[in-house]
Amino acid sequence: MENIKNKKSIKRTFQGIVVSDKMDKTIVARVDRIKIHPKYKKRYKVSKRYKVHDPENKYKTGDKVIFIECRPLSKEKKWKVKEEQNNIPNV
Repeated sequence: MENIKNKKSIKRTFQGIVVSDKMDKTIVARVDRIKIHPKYKKRYKVSKRYKVHDPENKYKTGDKVIFIECRPLSKEKKWKVKEEQNNIPNV
């Protein structure tokens, strides 16, 4: 029982760019990754969009943010903003 109480949860963290802030207390952040094709070895960019909780409606389109995993807040929203990041490298 003591191990369960002392166990620290590991939460995933992503860096992304806000692409939409039209919803109340929610932003949509885009995370870009570079993948390599297994056969042809060509690099290509893959994007994924996450709905992220923004309780203060503080972040606007174009802002760069860091967000972490949290408990489910709605059907699709399982992330919350940790902080704004001004020096995220462009991919």
